[in-house]
Amino acid sequence: MQNESAPRIQPLMPPAWDAVALDALGAFPKSLNFVLSRWDEEGIKVRGLNVLGTMAHYPALTKAFMTFNAHVAGASTLPVRVRELVILRLSWLRFSEYEFIQHVILGMRAGITEAEVEQVQHGPDATGWAPEEADLIRAVDELRSQARIGPATWERLAQRFSIDQLMDLVFLIGCYETLGMAINTFNMQLEPGTTPLTPAVRARMLEPRDGQVRE
Repeated sequence: MQNESAPRIQPLMPPAWDAVALDALGAFPKSLNFVLSRWDEEGIKVRGLNVLGTMAHYPALTKAFMTFNAHVAGASTLPVRVRELVILRLSWLRFSEYEFIQHVILGMRAGITEAEVEQVQHGPDATGWAPEEADLIRAVDELRSQARIGPATWERLAQRFSIDQLMDLVFLIGCYETLGMAINTFNMQLEPGTTPLTPAVRARMLEPRDGQVRE
């Protein structure tokens, strides 16, 4: 794996966000308000700043994506805990340390335990999952490897979730798949003060799997 220590696109800081950029970022108001409300106090340490600062370069794209992101992360019909489990598994599979760390914080606020964060790393067959939560993790894995949720997994999920929720599930995974690719490709850095993954956990995240290798 190539160790890049700097972003490929330097994030713009909030003082450089003009009205057009603010309008675009405001398509996901919760995210924008979180960063702006903490900027004066925390500065470059604000969690999530580097994603918004990178997106601020391209307002037209950002407004479209943030509108989508705001739905799947906030207006979705899925419970918060379900969303966070799914995002954790997807970011793990996508080798996205940045996104995984962000959603460990958000996931634990939604009731996910440290043991479950560990289980996410080992997939749907890890010891400790309730069958319905194993199927959520399995759905992520199947979409990542096969570009569809398999028939057996779908049948079980359909007994628990409504049509709207099943659609939200697929689009949630697709949204964070895209975001993970952007974070990795643009080499977005953790904000200063954010605790990175331990070397052992990071090495496990980057292990080759299913023919995929993080370079």
